[in-house]
Amino acid sequence: MATLDDFNDEPADQAVQDLRACNAAPRFAAEVAAGRPYRDVETLVDRAEEVARGLPWDDVAIALAAHPRIGDRVEGGSAEAESSRREQSAMDDADAEVRQALEEGNRRYEERFDHVFLIRASGRSPQEMLAELERRLGNDEEAERAEVTEQLAQITALRVRALVS
Repeated sequence: MATLDDFNDEPADQAVQDLRACNAAPRFAAEVAAGRPYRDVETLVDRAEEVARGLPWDDVAIALAAHPRIGDRVEGGSAEAESSRREQSAMDDADAEVRQALEEGNRRYEERFDHVFLIRASGRSPQEMLAELERRLGNDEEAERAEVTEQLAQITALRVRALVS
């Protein structure tokens, strides 16, 4: 974990690498790193959310590929894996019925939309995530892409804040 000053002063390639752990879309990391130096954490987080919300779908899809399914046990020591474990910690308390429903819901979602179900897990219970999954299965493609992009922006903001806090 670095401070904002560390982030502002590190070499550009290191800043990009750090940001790719927050959002795997190459355009995201390049655009946010290019905005350095940031005067405070809020300005950095706001910029990260703005860039994430403005990503074209192809870039969002790249970022999605780095996210595990809700309810999957994430292995490994990468920054992405550590973030996912922290963000999905509420799943540790999920009962077998909710886990099974999420597993089935994830399968139906992926069949319908051809990508992983993405939701900001931080601050949500397993039951809330399941309810959102069920609700979003009713979305059309355009509405779901908008929701995915917004969830990605929220997750990215949390990760960028953790990066420099």
